[in-house]
Amino acid sequence: MAARTVTSTVRVLETLPELLRGDARVTVLFAYDPTSAFSSGVLDLLRDAGCRVVPWEQLGEVAPDLILSASENIDVPEDRCPVLVLPHGVGFQKRVPDSRAPRTRLSGMVPDALLEAGRAWLAVSHPDQEEQLLATHPKVSGRTLLVGDPCFDQLAAALPDAEAYRRALGVADGLRLVVVSSTWGPTSLLGRLPELPGRLLAALPYDEYRVAAVVHPNVWAWHGGWQVRALQGDALAAGLLLMSPVHAWRAALVAADVVVGDHGSVTLYGAALGKPVLLAAFGEDAVAGTAADALRRTAPALDPGGDLFRQVEEAVADHPPERYAAVAARASAVPGQALVRLRAAVYELLGLDEPAVPPPSPGLPVPESAPAVVTSWITESTARRRDGQWTVTVRRRPAAVRPGGEDRDDAEGPFRHLVCDTAEPDRRLTESASVLFHRRPERTAVAALGRIRETLERFPGCRLAVAAVAGGGCLAGLRDGRVVEAVPTGPAADPGLPAAVVYTALRAGIPLDDALVGLRVGGAREVDVALRTRPAAGQSPG
Repeated sequence: MAARTVTSTVRVLETLPELLRGDARVTVLFAYDPTSAFSSGVLDLLRDAGCRVVPWEQLGEVAPDLILSASENIDVPEDRCPVLVLPHGVGFQKRVPDSRAPRTRLSGMVPDALLEAGRAWLAVSHPDQEEQLLATHPKVSGRTLLVGDPCFDQLAAALPDAEAYRRALGVADGLRLVVVSSTWGPTSLLGRLPELPGRLLAALPYDEYRVAAVVHPNVWAWHGGWQVRALQGDALAAGLLLMSPVHAWRAALVAADVVVGDHGSVTLYGAALGKPVLLAAFGEDAVAGTAADALRRTAPALDPGGDLFRQVEEAVADHPPERYAAVAARASAVPGQALVRLRAAVYELLGLDEPAVPPPSPGLPVPESAPAVVTSWITESTARRRDGQWTVTVRRRPAAVRPGGEDRDDAEGPFRHLVCDTAEPDRRLTESASVLFHRRPERTAVAALGRIRETLERFPGCRLAVAAVAGGGCLAGLRDGRVVEAVPTGPAADPGLPAAVVYTALRAGIPLDDALVGLRVGGAREVDVALRTRPAAGQSPG
């Protein structure tokens, strides 16, 4: 197995174990080719998987019976053994720089010399791909195998379990997940709009949306993980889920409610799965007449300068399930058959009888992911009274990507203010916050009151200090010494929400004593919050 880039190595590692399970007749060696500009991380990947690795230059001494690769850009030693090349994306849809000459080449296309020697076999997922290759590379004639797409088959099979992946990613019931997908290169989404993940997080209400980013492995290999995380530092502080480029991206795509992407395969997979898609970029390096080109003509474009919240909402609301049916049909002509067809091809090229038992269909692993923790929000709230009942509507957006936290003096609202967890690492935010809360519940009310006093003393600009209490609810302390007990009648995500009710009640003139206020957050979700005032320090209850 040729291991040249993370992308191509992962593709083979995800399919090879199921093809050869239990067969002692076959030994697999992984030959590491370090010549790619995107080889960083390959050795770590192979070692983590427990693979036996040999240097690429020793491949001639090994005398393999079959070379299997998901990277077409390899220099194989002169021999007679066949070379089976798997696609590491959806078809042949992109032109990439040619490392052998100052030009571009079709991604997935092997060198002519390998075709002339009669050794190369190209796995395709649709007969149209063979016709596409023949139009520009006549030597491909008779050298393709209709296999399908094992990655797409696995994604499609996992769709019924989408809720399990959403829970693992920390996407609670009632929230929507936006997946931002970027391929690599200057025409990719991040190549053109590196700030887009942060802008989406700034535009989408925190209690209604989560945002994940799937970044092509070549970006990680070229820039390094440190640089990728530094570039998205504000977005990460605002809750961005930066998915591992090795395996976890598949779970995020299955869990997605909408995909914001470009001409990369992940966006195309999302469309083929029936997800709503918004195209934020589409490079000139995309090949006309492919499934990706069909997606460009079908999917709506994202206006980066427009109202991102409205565009995402409309993409979900206006999405007919059959919109991308033709795109899916062009991506794979034999859905669900890839492992069976691929194993038959491998054993035929090896000259071995295929095992009688069909290959197993592996499930998609649930990612081990710690949900991102957001510690500051710009909160906008309004208060409305109807039939004698007050309702406070709250929308929060992460402060790390949302400038401006000053209070508004408009008595009618919306009341815009900065709310921070005391654990917020950016001291500029905590020192200018109107509301500060302590997320970890205190064991007793006395301990909560102590926490409130400490917070008010430490942060003189704070108007309201809030501490959660074990067993539910929280206490909110004002500068004048009053303490308001706020107890939701249903689940509240964190003390920041009942704190917003207390703050809004103060600004709107809602009575704080023995009041029952509706809290509306995240669209239609609503609970009641019971408010009760405790007297200021030194005052009697009467």
